[in-house]
Amino acid sequence: MGFQKVFGRPRALKDAPFHYCPGCGHSIIHRLIAEVIDEMGLQEKAIGVPPAGCAVLAYYYFDIDMGEAPHGRGAALATGLKRVLPDRLVFTYQGDGDIAAIGTAETIHAANRGERITVIFVNNGVYGMTGGQMAPTTVLGQETTTSPGGRERIRDGFPLNLSEMLALTKGSAYIERTAVNNPKNIMKTKKAIEKAFRVQIEGLGFSLVEVLSPCPTNLKLRPVEAWRWVEENMMDVFPLGVIKDVQRD
Repeated sequence: MGFQKVFGRPRALKDAPFHYCPGCGHSIIHRLIAEVIDEMGLQEKAIGVPPAGCAVLAYYYFDIDMGEAPHGRGAALATGLKRVLPDRLVFTYQGDGDIAAIGTAETIHAANRGERITVIFVNNGVYGMTGGQMAPTTVLGQETTTSPGGRERIRDGFPLNLSEMLALTKGSAYIERTAVNNPKNIMKTKKAIEKAFRVQIEGLGFSLVEVLSPCPTNLKLRPVEAWRWVEENMMDVFPLGVIKDVQRD
């Protein structure tokens, strides 16, 4: 009796072990992107732009063309690549520190111009690679290495809802916030990534998928507890769902 293979490594992922911490969402999100690239037949046309941060080595894992950007400048590099190579699928992969702090200017203006690029925005509410400092997306009361007593509104301000800000720009076409904390949300994330890529291919404008993801190491939690923390502490501040869709609106 023969066997049929029903699950395996996506072609768009190299046969290389991830360096991410146990329970980190980056490995899941990498796989989802690779699956979508495979299913859409885009491996030869896709160009990824990794960030400064935990995913800085994403080019070790994706078996597609990659172009490394300086810290926060992912949207600027992606803009140049897309304008020179308009037939390619160009996406950035950025953490909350990369995109919502040093990269706010590049990202907002790329969205406002309606650049035909896609941004994958991984939000874990903390600076992961550099030691667990407070990020623009750190929620109120969250303890980090630079807010040991918890983030305070008066001292530190509110967490930044970047996706809602970008939705106000006239050039943004599709923005959705998802999560990878359970199988149902993982599948929704994959569908959102596919939708964002199709919006780019159809030339409708700027697209972005924000993905809520845990950082067990800097949350100082076990993986299962970290996934639960995302649901219990982040989703009220960063509600899931479609924020803007010009095809629907």
